[in-house]
Amino acid sequence: MTMLLDACLPKTTPQPVFADDADFRLLNDFQRDFPLVTRPFARIAGELGITESDVLSRLAALRDGGTVSRVGPVFSPRRVGASTLAALKAPPDHLDEIAAVVSAHPEINHNYAREHDWNLWFVVAAPDAVALARVLREIRRETGCPVIALPLRVEYHIDLGFDLAGKGRTASNVSYGPVEPEVLSASEVAVMGALQAGLPLIGRPFAGIGKRAGVSEAVVLDTVRDWLARGIVKRFGVVVRHHELGYRANAMCVWDVPDALVDAVGERLAAADGVNLCYRRARADGWPYSLYCMIHGHDQAAVRAQLARIVAQCGLADYPSEVLFSTRRFKQCGARYVAERPS
Repeated sequence: MTMLLDACLPKTTPQPVFADDADFRLLNDFQRDFPLVTRPFARIAGELGITESDVLSRLAALRDGGTVSRVGPVFSPRRVGASTLAALKAPPDHLDEIAAVVSAHPEINHNYAREHDWNLWFVVAAPDAVALARVLREIRRETGCPVIALPLRVEYHIDLGFDLAGKGRTASNVSYGPVEPEVLSASEVAVMGALQAGLPLIGRPFAGIGKRAGVSEAVVLDTVRDWLARGIVKRFGVVVRHHELGYRANAMCVWDVPDALVDAVGERLAAADGVNLCYRRARADGWPYSLYCMIHGHDQAAVRAQLARIVAQCGLADYPSEVLFSTRRFKQCGARYVAERPS
C-alpha cells in the first residue's frame, strides 16, 4: 500500500503559523537566490542573525515535519530529460492500490487523486523519451486502466515558488515552440544524480554532493551556476510543500481554447493574480483541453472565488472547462531525471 500523504484534504484550515521570524524567512526568502557558496547555510545565518547550526537544525525540523520538501534545484520542464503529465481512470474502489502501483515507479514525482472520471493524475520524469514511454506502457499494463499522456507545449508561467509575504510573484517567462533537451556532460549527469534529491544539511553541502558525484566542490558550484544561467534549473533554493503551509485546497483548471487563440488567452491567464502555474498541453482522446492553470488556497471556497475573478478578468467564461480539485496526495518529491546509484 502506498504511503497516503493526505488521506482526505480538509475543506478549511487555519493560516500557517511559524515558530518565529527566522523560520518564516527561511521558508520565504530562500526559495530562490540561494547562496551558491562553499558554506551557504553560514551565509544565510548571517542574514538572519542566527548561527549556522541553528539554520541547519531549523531546516532539518521543517523537512522532517513535511513543510520543506528539500533544498535544491527545480529543473525546468523540457530542458533536461523527458517528462509529461498523465492521467488514469481508476475504479474508485481500487484507487488506493492503483495509486500504489503508480507511485512505486521512481520516475513518478507527483501523484494526486482529483475529482473527475480521470481520477489519478501523475507526473513522469525520465532520462529520455524512450524511458518515458516505457514507464507509461508499464503503468497501463500493471493497472489495466486507460492512461493519457499530456505533454507540455507552452510554458506561460511556471514558477513553483510560494510567496508567503503576499508581495506578488516573479514575472512570467513565456517559452514557445519545441525545446530540445540539453545534452549534459558526464560530470553534469553525475552532479544531477547526486543533487536531484536535494542538498545534504551539512556545513559544506556542495562538497558532500561532489563526493557523491566524484567531482570537486568547485565543479558542483560551477555546474549549478551554469545551469541557472542556461535555464536548465528554474530556481535553486528551499522547496516548500503548499499543503503543510496551509494551502490545503488546490484546483487544476482546464479550458478548451481554439488553437488560434490559446496563446493570447494563456498569456492573459498567466498574468492574473492567484495563478501559480499556467501552461498549454497537448490534447488527448477523451480529453479536449489545452489550457491549464493551478490555483491554491486555504480552502475550496477561496479557490472558487479566485477562479471566478480570473474567469471574468481573462474572458474565459465561453470556453468549455473543468475544475479538478485534489482530494488525495499519494506522492510528492523532486523529479528524478537520472537513475540514482544504489548506496
